[in-house]
Amino acid sequence: MTPNKQQSAMAALLEQHSDLPLPSVNDIIEGIVITSSKNEVHIDIDGYLTGVVRGPELFDESGEFSNLKAGDPATATVLELENENGQIELSFRLAGHRKAWDNLDALLSANTVVDARIMDANKGGLIIRVGNVSGFLPVSQLSVEHYPRVEGGNKNKILERLLDYVGNDFKVKVIDVDEVEGKLIVSEKLARAEQQQEKIAQYKVGDNIEGQITGVVDFGAFVEFGEGLEGLVHISEIAWQRIDDPNDFLNVGDEVKAEIISIDDSKISLSIRNLQIDPWQVVAEKYNIGDVVKGTVLKINPFGVFVELDEDIHGLCHISELSYRKLSSPGEIVTEGEEAEFKIISVEPKKHRLGLSYKVLHEKKEEKPTEAKPEEVVAKETPAKEEAPAVNEEAKVEAPEEKPAE
Repeated sequence: MTPNKQQSAMAALLEQHSDLPLPSVNDIIEGIVITSSKNEVHIDIDGYLTGVVRGPELFDESGEFSNLKAGDPATATVLELENENGQIELSFRLAGHRKAWDNLDALLSANTVVDARIMDANKGGLIIRVGNVSGFLPVSQLSVEHYPRVEGGNKNKILERLLDYVGNDFKVKVIDVDEVEGKLIVSEKLARAEQQQEKIAQYKVGDNIEGQITGVVDFGAFVEFGEGLEGLVHISEIAWQRIDDPNDFLNVGDEVKAEIISIDDSKISLSIRNLQIDPWQVVAEKYNIGDVVKGTVLKINPFGVFVELDEDIHGLCHISELSYRKLSSPGEIVTEGEEAEFKIISVEPKKHRLGLSYKVLHEKKEEKPTEAKPEEVVAKETPAKEEAPAVNEEAKVEAPEEKPAE
């Protein structure tokens, strides 16, 4: 049948069923698949109209109409009421898009855990797909298990770790949906948190655990314990003394004991040092104000130097205690790794502080000349007046009064 004859047949059919409601452009209609191929799908609409979906309009974000066969129900959006062949032009793409985003809104509202396929990665996170809708899983929303533990936060190394996840499926929760902007954000951390709640409920703050170091980063170390749980030992909770690099104390695979110091949802914080004796409780048995001690300069900072007195006790020599003269840098006086003598000038066990002085042992304080008082200066500059010789009172004789001559 030629296009003109098809159009005439369509017009006749519409006239015959003029009492039936006709769809409008942008309406979503339902029908039954008549034929289906890779290039187009024909749909029967209420037994009196035929619609066709073809070309790019076959793509369906919801995934519901991707593998249709004759007899299957289908939903599509009306693009044109009559095409060149006298058929209604339909779209799975528009109907599927609307349905897909409606489904995402429902997942967000229901707080449902779903599968997300990892498609690609960038330095900020993972490109994912939920159904046929592309979205984003930020690094901050990864579970502890998948979080890229990279020393110094090197972005290129973080990207390398993230690319290893491409092709995997992660359990996630939808946390932000915006159809207008085409934005879909998901969180693996929240999905994992729900799964871990029952396991975490078995523990409380103050409990001691045994586990294995699974990662060491510049801000601390991760410890796996129990049934797949993982906690973080912050750098300040590794040991009682000052630590600059956790790698100096811990290695992946080390077996450790730790105390749970906080539980915040799925975030567990641990302390290794709490299970060790606090050396500052007995610091007075070793060190007292006025003692002269030998120590090794561990680190130089703009405000002073940290000094290792022994394995547990580190002191601080403030820049003002390095020299009597004004310094631009502590490095003018000492160098890292240098061993030197210091004098203890303060001990604060509760604050874990011990103050040291270098200058009192290695420099002589210059005494300023005493300034003369103003009146003394005047006295020196003004010559003294000559005094008359003292008169001997005993030798003093009054002369007789002379009488005038007669």
